[in-house]
Amino acid sequence: MDFIQIAKQRCSVRSYTERKVEQEKLEQILEAAHVAPTAANLQPVRLLVVQSDEGLAKIGTAANIYGAPLAIIVCADHKKAWVRPFDQKQTCDIDASILTDHMMLQAAELGLGSVWICYFKPDVLKKAFDLPDHLEPVNILAVGYSNEEAASADRFDKTRIPVEQLVSYEKL
Repeated sequence: MDFIQIAKQRCSVRSYTERKVEQEKLEQILEAAHVAPTAANLQPVRLLVVQSDEGLAKIGTAANIYGAPLAIIVCADHKKAWVRPFDQKQTCDIDASILTDHMMLQAAELGLGSVWICYFKPDVLKKAFDLPDHLEPVNILAVGYSNEEAASADRFDKTRIPVEQLVSYEKL
């Protein structure tokens, strides 16, 4: 499958089967995160893989993961972040987002569903998993086998603004 097909195939899944994600597939998803670019290659992101019933229940106190058998808590490491010198913008969130996108697309390529979750209680998550102060949960990636009908690859024609509205070109 080529990249644009994978990108069009991927959709947010909010219902999963009970089937566990195989270790080999999890390792491929984590490898996709490992090779993702980060600002100045500082890699200021930490991933917490949660698969146990107990761990998933802990996440459930902070977020809805839609019955996924696997969740990856994506944390920004503020001790390692690159900071833009002109305005002190820290790039942790951007780097965490790039890793998450890589993992989502790898999951789709492996026939797995996923959903990027930003609606969660970070303080509850930090306490439940005893995360140190310098680690900030940025998002949760729920992953598993979809229990939903596959989304149409041509849905973007109806749900996205036209490319002409998205893009503008510099005037020479």
